[in-house]
Amino acid sequence: MRLSVPRALLCVMLLSMCTGLLSAPATAASAPARSTRNVTLGGVHVGLRAGTTQVVTVNHTRGYHARIAYWTHTAGGWHRRFSSNDGRIGYGGLVRGSRRQQGTGTTPLGTYGLISAFGMHPRQAGWALPYRRVHKGDYWVEDNGSRFYNRYRNKRSGGFRWWLKSGENTSERLLSYRQQYEWAIVTSFNRNQVRHRGAGIFLHVNGSGATAGCVSGPRWFIRDLIGKLAPDGHPVIAVAR
Repeated sequence: MRLSVPRALLCVMLLSMCTGLLSAPATAASAPARSTRNVTLGGVHVGLRAGTTQVVTVNHTRGYHARIAYWTHTAGGWHRRFSSNDGRIGYGGLVRGSRRQQGTGTTPLGTYGLISAFGMHPRQAGWALPYRRVHKGDYWVEDNGSRFYNRYRNKRSGGFRWWLKSGENTSERLLSYRQQYEWAIVTSFNRNQVRHRGAGIFLHVNGSGATAGCVSGPRWFIRDLIGKLAPDGHPVIAVAR
């Protein structure tokens, strides 16, 4: 049976419904999703991940030198915690990450995650990043024919040609770089294992000169940084010209 509603009453009913909708609080379903955003820190463009509160910036100055800085975000905004003018980049200069080629000594431009660490010392209490102490037979795989390309691997586990001594498929024996890898932080560059793009792009302790494509900094900088980075800070490193 169809009911007849007076026009005046119908208008009042509709007005009440609209008022209720306009004044109702937003629900979780209607709230905007958290998204990534960009920020410029110390002249470096940083592509933030959702939840990023820790950033390392690398600002190229001259030759293979760069200014590196560690930043954190609080309710008051971004703050530089410490920095150094003695950062280093690759001997081949800088190149867009998507165009990088293995063996060119270039450091990839852009923003990448800082996902884990390794080094010559035992893990210290309070360190939050996943960490491995380097042992005999540990390599970083740069063998393009291996399914473990751009991964940490011990030669006893097999799966890569660790015995190669020259050529683009030669993997890094980590104990051969005790100074540079006293502490090293692994970046997310080429985590999807695109062959010939490059493997083992780290943030590590300075050697005697330029790197082979990594970013490096003074010993004190890397030592202090590795104790502060945490997965829940979604840390990133941003490299700029």
